[in-house]
Amino acid sequence: MRRYTPKDNVQKKAKYTDRFWVAPQVPREEVEEGSFFETVIDELKSNNIELLDFYVELGQLVIHIKPEDNVKTLKTLKEKSCFKMCSELSAIDYLAQDGEFEVFYQLLNLDKAQRARVITRIKEDQAIESVEKVYRMANFAEREMYDMFGIYVNNHSYLKRILMPDDWVGHPLRKTYPLQGDEHAQWYEVDKIFGKEYRDIIGPENRDPARVDRYDTQRFARVGHEVPFGADPELVDKTDTPIESRYSKTFLTDYTKGSKELENRR
Repeated sequence: MRRYTPKDNVQKKAKYTDRFWVAPQVPREEVEEGSFFETVIDELKSNNIELLDFYVELGQLVIHIKPEDNVKTLKTLKEKSCFKMCSELSAIDYLAQDGEFEVFYQLLNLDKAQRARVITRIKEDQAIESVEKVYRMANFAEREMYDMFGIYVNNHSYLKRILMPDDWVGHPLRKTYPLQGDEHAQWYEVDKIFGKEYRDIIGPENRDPARVDRYDTQRFARVGHEVPFGADPELVDKTDTPIESRYSKTFLTDYTKGSKELENRR
């Protein structure tokens, strides 16, 4: 029988109250001598690239570098170590904890079936160099990083928002961005189409797509309590429409009953 553990006073535990509680990390292993990852590290060091840290985690090589060496590092990994594919490029918001963004590049060596992850840290107001000339996929990935996190990318061919409108305020993937959007997000469509003077007339946007107002007589009707379009919402509960008079007499009729073909199959 499973041992019972009391469920009370769980709020006293640090992992429920500590804002910056971090789950136990995945074990990190040192780079083995004579392995493929060791040749990758030696190749980077031979090109005068300063490595802040490197280790093996979950079977992949993780490399920490300075932000100004990102282009040189990725170019070396692609040309010398055959990491021909960059499968992912994005950032993580650590502004509240460390005052920095973590920018990472996920690389893949198709010949050796090995992966490498290049990580660097930048400040909130610090820009990073574009790696679009090294990996073409970085074009859209860097635009998304700029759009969602507000990280400016130098020397990008077309750096503008890719998901949000050009006049959108804020960056949705930052941890400080409200889950339901700020005031600008809640009134964006109304202000854009009608103007701010129509806020009191139209009302705020519905941020919950699953919400259905049963008293909305313009966009929703209840079966058996139908009212004219745009009628007084108070009539919704007072109106009782018989279903038989509004639908066909053959409604819910079993059309397979008495079928000769069905009887032959039986």
